[in-house]
Amino acid sequence: MKKVITRFAPSPTGTLHIGGVRTALFNYVYAKKHNGLFLVRIEDTDRARSTKEFEKNILDSLHSIGLSPDQSPINQSERNDIYTSAAQKILDSNQAYYCECSVERLEKMRSDQQANGQKPQYDGRCRELKLEKLEKRVLRLKTPLEGEVILKDFVRGDIVFNNSELDDLIILRGDGTPTYHLCNVVDDYEQGVTTVIRGEDHTSNTPRQIHIQKALGYPELEYAHLPLVLGEDKKRLSKRHAATSLEEYQELGYLDSAILNTLARLGWSKGESEVFYLEDLIRDFEISEVQKAGAIFDITKLDFLNSQHMANLSLEDFKSFLKPFMVKLAIDIDTHPKIDLLIESMRSSGTTFSSVASNLQCFFLDVENYNENAINKFIGDSSEVLTDLRSKISDTSNWTEESLDSLLLEYREEKNLKIPQVNQPLRIALTGSTNSPSLGLTMFLFDQSEVVKRINDLIDRIHKES
Repeated sequence: MKKVITRFAPSPTGTLHIGGVRTALFNYVYAKKHNGLFLVRIEDTDRARSTKEFEKNILDSLHSIGLSPDQSPINQSERNDIYTSAAQKILDSNQAYYCECSVERLEKMRSDQQANGQKPQYDGRCRELKLEKLEKRVLRLKTPLEGEVILKDFVRGDIVFNNSELDDLIILRGDGTPTYHLCNVVDDYEQGVTTVIRGEDHTSNTPRQIHIQKALGYPELEYAHLPLVLGEDKKRLSKRHAATSLEEYQELGYLDSAILNTLARLGWSKGESEVFYLEDLIRDFEISEVQKAGAIFDITKLDFLNSQHMANLSLEDFKSFLKPFMVKLAIDIDTHPKIDLLIESMRSSGTTFSSVASNLQCFFLDVENYNENAINKFIGDSSEVLTDLRSKISDTSNWTEESLDSLLLEYREEKNLKIPQVNQPLRIALTGSTNSPSLGLTMFLFDQSEVVKRINDLIDRIHKES
């Protein structure tokens, strides 16, 4: 049985799109499930838009998320001689011809066809003229005039294309450079690709590429055309919906495992668990179970799955992932005397590492911005509760979480106050907001003198503004 080989073939005209990561993922998983190879090629024949910077971003991003190719990537820009040789082979076998039709003639032809309700396509004027190779003449493939191409697709089943609706496509441009279709077919053959897994927007390209394969005597390939990744408005995912590059999500503090988990669910819904890892996906994935309908990217789903993957980390791994985000805030987490207790109590305070880092700032830096709505709701212009608590906290000699909780309970009972009336003003003083662990623990995470200082800071602020 032939070894399964898949490929991911991005164009380096931008950073790695999240939809591209999903395509790479399905190619990688399919290959690994069948003990095959996952390859990458860079389709950089568009010299004007392709850059080495984007190429590096794509390859680095694939490596960072765990989808490294099994062989060194190839670049189409370095393989022109291979493509022109293949084109010559097709010409020598009388399956291609040179065309001299001008741009003006082609535009008028298509305009007339549309006016007559016909599908715009080349009319074959030069097909039997046996023109010689000359500058500006393009080379066209002789597409069969009759019959049909049946595309056997793992996702969509059999798709039938009538050859009469496929015109004679150009395989070499007037300047002698090869077109996308020719490069694609030749590279798949040269790389030994057996299975092409790509977006459904390539479906209409496939019968054209099958004709080139046949003209060159190449073996048939397997195909799977994946549903497109859509925004919530069911239009193709773009920056108006959410961040679109892998790099952006990593910089926001999403775990690679959670990103892959989310992307795997864009078009594939089988498997026993909602939360899984790459090795689970390789075990459970079946390409035939991919759905046909467009796959909607939901950021709230990513947030949920990321929180689950974060929760599954050991404390040490969590700190390792968190540190770079704290460094961005100019904070060294190892300077906190109770860092492990602090991280354990705050690790679920956000759905990304950047949000957890933001929530941790108040434990390292003075509060600069208080939640005004919280102050208005729980404090107003009265500092009585804070003044009372400052006195009790200053006098206590037992600085433990349990004793601090008891102190708060006694004060509430003494003053006949509800929990929010006591706890929230103090929580605002310590953190600037009403979000923190249990209040006894929150106080314990600070030194006693720091708690008193922060209460004083908020009292002073209230007096200044009242």
